[in-house]
Amino acid sequence: KKEENQVKKRRIVLVPVPAQGHVTPIMQLGKALHSKGFSITVVQTQYNRVSSSKDFSDFHFLTIPDSLTDSDLKSLGALPFMLKINQVCEESFKHCLSQLLQKQGDDDIACIVYDEYMYFSQAAAMAFQIPSVVFSTLPLSHAAFVCRSVLSKVNAESFLLDMKDPETQEQVFPGLDPLRYKDLPTSAFGPLESIIKLYCNAVNIQTSSAVIINSASCLESSSLAQLQRKLQVPVYPIGPLHIAASASSSLLEEDRSCIEWLDKQKPSSVIYISLGSLALLQTKDMLEMAWGLSNSNQPFLWVIRPGSVPGSEWTESLPEEFNKLVSERGYIVKWAPQIEVLRHPAVGGFWSHCGWNSTLESIGEGVPMICKPFTGDQRVNARYVESVWRIGVLLEGELDKGTVESSVKRLTVDDEGAEMRKRAFDLKEKLEASARSGGSSCSSLDDFVNSLTTP
Repeated sequence: KKEENQVKKRRIVLVPVPAQGHVTPIMQLGKALHSKGFSITVVQTQYNRVSSSKDFSDFHFLTIPDSLTDSDLKSLGALPFMLKINQVCEESFKHCLSQLLQKQGDDDIACIVYDEYMYFSQAAAMAFQIPSVVFSTLPLSHAAFVCRSVLSKVNAESFLLDMKDPETQEQVFPGLDPLRYKDLPTSAFGPLESIIKLYCNAVNIQTSSAVIINSASCLESSSLAQLQRKLQVPVYPIGPLHIAASASSSLLEEDRSCIEWLDKQKPSSVIYISLGSLALLQTKDMLEMAWGLSNSNQPFLWVIRPGSVPGSEWTESLPEEFNKLVSERGYIVKWAPQIEVLRHPAVGGFWSHCGWNSTLESIGEGVPMICKPFTGDQRVNARYVESVWRIGVLLEGELDKGTVESSVKRLTVDDEGAEMRKRAFDLKEKLEASARSGGSSCSSLDDFVNSLTTP
């Protein structure tokens, strides 16, 4: 009887945040778990649905009815949108789950794996007594977690007051070396009260049976032990997932013509610029970047996402001067096949917003970075890239063409860049080893799977 019971519980329900940076790793996790013999059901909201591409043809997709849409995101803004999703989805997700349980019958659910920002999933898991597992798309698990625990307890008014003092901003936060007060993950997408509320709910994982993180112990071994002690539930570092289970889940169409352009460039000469799926850039910043890139005399591949220049569909509102500056050495696309670009021998550096997926992908290909974080945990990542792993240059304050030019040269021309590239390559080898059979991340995934199948 026991044997039979084990075979039945082979479905895992995934609940992703409907944003590119969150969808990518949870779908890769689904792919990794599917390869271990589990059936995968992906529960989505009406906004930003993942298509069942060939990579996910075996997955089952469910949409929560009456969840929020694109127009809700536009009217609310990103942070209030996340808080609202958690309010409106709780009951309808329970309903979805009860239908799934009735339909599956003989294929019981082993667990629900939910993105930490989709915490409404907890209530449904408890109601049906299904184990729930938190999936953290954040890095540096301990640092990021402690930062958010700290912020979840602060008084917004007094914290904002403290942060007005430039000296305070530069101070290292007690117990979080090398992070300074200004590196704490506040958000550009809403008021501090909203982010505090979101963090309060995200760090409250008492009812969960485990935490999965898209990281590897070679990036943060001592902090993982601290995290395990703090959370008091098993923590499974199983990353980088893009190495363990590559799968294409881009919500935007990729322009592959840039690969042909890269084929014509010299080894390690190109700066690849992509600032993620959410960041916005003002025209004056775009111009400073264009001037600095042009003056550096290095070729560059620049991803400018439609809608990322406020008030304009794409680049049509940018002055003629911009087009002149980029036409000589630059190549512009709306979206790129990022891992393939980073893997290309012509790429010598990655100018990034330092979202965790991009940071992991850059380290995974041994490419040093120029870091220009915009919001949240990107600042934490950027600080680690510069000060701990020493594989990048952090740009702070206003963008100006002089700084841009010198940063690009530091990465592609100077000896300093060669040293960063060597350190990045060493980390790449460690990451690849962790994802291989017998490596720490690979074993961690097996431990997680065993925890689900052992009665």
